[in-house]
Amino acid sequence: MNLSPLFFPTLALYCLCFKLTSAACHVDDEAGLLAFKSGITHDPSGMLSSWKSGTECCTWAGVTCLVDNRVTAISLSGQSEKPNSFLSGTISPSLVKVQNLDGIYFQNLRNITGKFPDLIFGLPKLKFIYVENNKLSGQIPSNIGKLTQLEALSLVGNQFSGSIPTSISELTGLTQLKLGKNFLTDTIPVGISKLKSLTFLSLQYNQLSGSIPDFFSSFTNLRILELSHNKFSGKIPTSISLLAPKLAYLELGHNALSGQIPDFLGSFTALDTLDLSGNKFTGTVPKSFGNLTKIFSLDLSYNSLVDPFPTMNVKGIESLDLSYNQFHLKQIPNWVTSSPIIFSLKLAKCGIKMNLNDWKPKETYFYDYIDLSENEISGSPIWLLNQTSDLVGFWASGNKLKFDLGNLRIVNTLKHLDLSRNLIYGKIPNTVSGLESLNLSYNHLCGKIPATKFPASAFVGNDCLCGSPLAPCKA
Repeated sequence: MNLSPLFFPTLALYCLCFKLTSAACHVDDEAGLLAFKSGITHDPSGMLSSWKSGTECCTWAGVTCLVDNRVTAISLSGQSEKPNSFLSGTISPSLVKVQNLDGIYFQNLRNITGKFPDLIFGLPKLKFIYVENNKLSGQIPSNIGKLTQLEALSLVGNQFSGSIPTSISELTGLTQLKLGKNFLTDTIPVGISKLKSLTFLSLQYNQLSGSIPDFFSSFTNLRILELSHNKFSGKIPTSISLLAPKLAYLELGHNALSGQIPDFLGSFTALDTLDLSGNKFTGTVPKSFGNLTKIFSLDLSYNSLVDPFPTMNVKGIESLDLSYNQFHLKQIPNWVTSSPIIFSLKLAKCGIKMNLNDWKPKETYFYDYIDLSENEISGSPIWLLNQTSDLVGFWASGNKLKFDLGNLRIVNTLKHLDLSRNLIYGKIPNTVSGLESLNLSYNHLCGKIPATKFPASAFVGNDCLCGSPLAPCKA
């Protein structure tokens, strides 16, 4: 077949027009997205600068199109390291025009205000809601159970108040329910036990009270359970023992839980993090904790636990806090000393009586935080502190440390230093001026205090310190 040369430009023009037409932003999607943008009053980083009428909305920042060039997800996120990456304003109800949405991800935008966005009830395909770290307020709607298509609901870090609606038990398709860091009150609805597909349940940092429901036999796939920083009382429910095969994170800290730590926690062989801090637990730590070979973070601080502390068989602990119980450890445990990856060690008031010069940890490079306050530790920490490169905080008040402070190398990362109530002598190095907090009170320091922002309480009780904020030095 012979084709005229004029046919090819015509064909090319037709293809180009077809491509532009087929890729054009759907009128409803554009209207809904631009309505959302109009509800934003402040966008200092230009997060929505690409959202312009008449342009292809599938190319706009944070917009995803997967089916027939229809918008299926909006993902806008602020970044903590970029202070201007936030949005101020409200969520426009006209966003409901974007009918093919299956995911809304408004995370760390910080200044999005208003009530729970009711437009969500008009989006039949919506499966994933992550509206996190904003300033939404009011109550979570009592009819939230109508959103039966949801697979994930996260409202973490807002200002929601009132009770958790009982209808939430109807969201049986949820794999993630995250309502932490709000102002929720009352008890946990027992109906949550119907959410048998949950892998992640987070209700931490609220004002929930009563006992923790004994309903965990339903959650055969649960890997993360976060209930810390509430007002829960009573004992750890026995049905939590059924989570042992898969649970990796168990956080119950800062409540009013009491009784003994249950022996069954030693059977959680997949456990990575266990936080029971800030409760009213008594008695000994179960010997079965020796079975927690995979645990990386263990926090039992601020309870009333007593000796003996069991020997742990961990391959490497990253974070350990046993502070402020009634332990008499005498030494830093060998299983801690041999850890190759530890970055946080907190053993304040643990009955440690040792010379720090005799401590030979396998690794010091990774330490970020060390708290050895309120013990009977002697010797010098200089060798330790001078070997760390990323140390952020060192607390050792109320010991018997004896060394020349002038020999201490203060690394750039160090922000917090408390050496009060020891036997330290010498002069204060000028490098303390870069710290965020400092306490050198009640030692044997002498000389002129370098220019700092710290109050007199950081320097009182020494032999012969002078200069601001203490009395002027004599000529």
